[in-house]
Amino acid sequence: MARKDKPAAAPIPFVGEITRFLEAEAPVDIRKAIAGAGKDDILSQSYPYEREMKGKDYERHMDRLQVELVKMLHGLQATGGRLCVLFEGRDAAGKGGAIERMRQNLNPRSAYIVALPKPTEREATQWYFQRYIDWLPAAGEAAFFDRSWYNRGVVEQVFGFCKPAQRALFFRQLPEFERMIADEGITLVKLWLNVGRAEQLRRFLAREKDPLKQWKLSWIDVEGLKKWDAYTAAITETLAKTHSERAPWTVIRADDKARARIVAIQAVLSAVDYPGKDRDAIGAIDARICGGPAILDA
Repeated sequence: MARKDKPAAAPIPFVGEITRFLEAEAPVDIRKAIAGAGKDDILSQSYPYEREMKGKDYERHMDRLQVELVKMLHGLQATGGRLCVLFEGRDAAGKGGAIERMRQNLNPRSAYIVALPKPTEREATQWYFQRYIDWLPAAGEAAFFDRSWYNRGVVEQVFGFCKPAQRALFFRQLPEFERMIADEGITLVKLWLNVGRAEQLRRFLAREKDPLKQWKLSWIDVEGLKKWDAYTAAITETLAKTHSERAPWTVIRADDKARARIVAIQAVLSAVDYPGKDRDAIGAIDARICGGPAILDA
């Protein structure tokens, strides 16, 4: 009987593209920073810490924060409060991991993740904000947006997915849209996770090598690596135009995932009033890595 060869595994799109970018297109200083770094070293020279947070310190603080998150959700359910948290940032900034740590002990029926795909043909002809409205929280709910309506301000601008007139209209309408959310009584928290160029590339390289994470790689990721400056310009403009007293941005320097996750949770807990709130357990937010849009230039 003839032996049947095992069919070859289908290649995973974009695996190898990150390494090719590193070797052929990445700036020399970025390549050197990655090549010379230890596992726990912070690559950004302007980051206020040289090494990542120790695991024991992280777990100790995170355990306390998890209790506060559970109390917060119970408080929302008891009072009918509504919480909407936007997680924005460059690719590989740690948005997904921060969301998972924030939601891991919360009832998924009341605390849910919103990660919308590319608009359908019909949605593309609707009012831009329309498809996001159905996902805003009802009484006792917390909605965590893994990217949001701010796609138009940054990603769509960088890749030319929207016309200049559409983006200008977005900036004109957005303040009133977010003002209506606040007037409705929904607590809106806007988090921008910012990561340095070398750290972003290092994370993509790790993702490329991990068979459990290779599926995350996309054309946007690969092409976005080449558009660092365009992203920077779009981010700076978007934060400047959309940071307001009613809907401020909280910018988190996310080169260290552990510290970023802690301050993200602290920022959310600080924005919500709930019974039994333990401010000592929450702790003081590290102003060296968390602040307003000005911290982008730190």
